[in-house]
Amino acid sequence: MADGTAAPAKLPLVDRFGRQVTYLRLSVTDRCDLRCAYCMSEKMTFLPKAELLSLEELEQVAASFVKRGVRKIRITGGEPLVRKDILHLFERLGLLLGNGLDELTLTTNGTLLDKFAQPLAAAGVRRVNISLDSLDPVRFREITRLGDLEQVLRGIDAARDAGLKVKLNTVVLKHQNLNDIPDMIAWAHAEGMDLTLIEVMPLGETGEDRIDQYEPLSTVRHMLDAHWTLTDEPRTDHQGGPSRYMRVTETGGRVGFIAPLTNNFCAGCNRVRVTCTGRIYMCLGQDDHVDLRAALRTSDDPGAALDAALDRALRAKPEKHEFEIRTRGEAPALPRHMSMTGG
Repeated sequence: MADGTAAPAKLPLVDRFGRQVTYLRLSVTDRCDLRCAYCMSEKMTFLPKAELLSLEELEQVAASFVKRGVRKIRITGGEPLVRKDILHLFERLGLLLGNGLDELTLTTNGTLLDKFAQPLAAAGVRRVNISLDSLDPVRFREITRLGDLEQVLRGIDAARDAGLKVKLNTVVLKHQNLNDIPDMIAWAHAEGMDLTLIEVMPLGETGEDRIDQYEPLSTVRHMLDAHWTLTDEPRTDHQGGPSRYMRVTETGGRVGFIAPLTNNFCAGCNRVRVTCTGRIYMCLGQDDHVDLRAALRTSDDPGAALDAALDRALRAKPEKHEFEIRTRGEAPALPRHMSMTGG
């Protein structure tokens, strides 16, 4: 300040239930080079470029969150690496590391990692989550509709060669990959990677009936207990995420369980999602949102407008999600796709 005193620190983002938001999942695009059957329809219509936040606006949003106490940013999509000039955003956000930000990471389908792994590591990324739903090339193609398994495996190898720690995410699909899960876990652990299992989430029309895809992870846990000895890992104070981790005695690796339908995980929620259009969703499982794009584009003081919008969002953050799989033939409870919201 002009008199030499320090500017007051901005208040942290704390909701009505005393939960502090320290984790931002920031979507940079709704586009993807795959069409996974649990995520989007086979013939998707994507947003026009003008509706998306520019890279500069995405940087400004991220910086505003860091000033309010966010310590971790995950870049999501769609597939974030299909966004033109996305490395520029990673490089800019990498400058916040050590200046309020502790971690910059991303979730990706891995198809472009053989190209991007090294520059991502150079920008400060140290860990990535990679979606992988089958190790069978035919089943992988069936689930992703467009995917080449070998291309993703090359991406995983490139990420590890670049020094990135890789965690795999697998959506459990009753009639497609359920029986493959033990072999996938064994392979991941042999390669030094943790793997997280995820229940199908009822977001958006995909051309598939979720009730035909859904398998509760409680059933999967019983299946795995028949193969191995699983021990629950204690949750630490800083874990606000949805995963519950188990250690597999025989492999030495960890398996995560994200079960939004059978195990509500909201009590310690420390995150919010911002879509590529600038909507902040305070909960993945509800539709309330606040428009950050309007704050950026219509205010004479975008920084102050963003702060005010974040305060409104935190006041509206719900206590818990309300996910449900509806009966066969019914539309999903939430019409927006996961690729639109940010995975």
